[in-house]
Amino acid sequence: MIIVGGSSSRDLAKELASILGCQYIQAASTKFPDGENYTRIDCESLNDDVVIVQNTYPDSNMIEMFLLQDAVRRMGAKTITLVIPYFGYARQDRVFKPGEPESAKVMCRHLDMACDRVITIDIHKETVLDHFTCPHIDLKAAAVIADHFKSKGIDLVLSPDIGAAGRAKDVGDRMGLPHDHLEKTRLSGVDVKIAPAKMDCKGKKILIVDDMISTGGTIIAAASALREAGATSVSVACTHGVFVNNAIERLTGSALDTVLCCNTLENEVSHISVAGIIADAIRKG
Repeated sequence: MIIVGGSSSRDLAKELASILGCQYIQAASTKFPDGENYTRIDCESLNDDVVIVQNTYPDSNMIEMFLLQDAVRRMGAKTITLVIPYFGYARQDRVFKPGEPESAKVMCRHLDMACDRVITIDIHKETVLDHFTCPHIDLKAAAVIADHFKSKGIDLVLSPDIGAAGRAKDVGDRMGLPHDHLEKTRLSGVDVKIAPAKMDCKGKKILIVDDMISTGGTIIAAASALREAGATSVSVACTHGVFVNNAIERLTGSALDTVLCCNTLENEVSHISVAGIIADAIRKG
């Protein structure tokens, strides 16, 4: 087996190859003066099963993935497995207005043209993967998040809303801790109360878990409200740290004690690795 790392997932791809004890090749990725992508795999052939590790976000990384697929196929890959840590366009899975494309489906169909298996991590909606004709699996990061925080003295695991309550339950159960979701209660035309729906947070160390953080606004407001309600510490961990508009700086400068994410998107706080669970899935075949 050969692991080919795309430009968006270098460290994760290297770690995955180390765990599996197989050859690692870093694809060369640059841009032409006009902005178009150039990708090359510097070896003679790939007469083996190949795993490409590459995000499909932002758009340039999606194009790089298409190019990598074509390159490894031309070089004789026996099978092609796509490991897509963060699947771009997965949230665009429905048509809301006439004239809109079903973007997630479009991306799946194009990726499906040159792959034998697809592995994702905490994709926004698993049903998106049904657009692939090949075997596919979505892995859950709850286990590695729970393992990271088991020794941190956490008392309560929360989700930002009821829609993510299942994730808080999964992490909480793995840590042997109670779980709840945050609930917004409008007190007046301008005042909103944010608090756990059922549990008391006073005197407790709290961990908020979510699938992704983009701007961080909801988490910052929740951390402030929890502190005001008596929480002794508030940490947040997500699978995908998208972090747009200086979100990391605003999060680390807020009432949060710890801000962490998995290394599906590599940045300065992506210290929770999903390489182990990906390796396990690849071994199982």
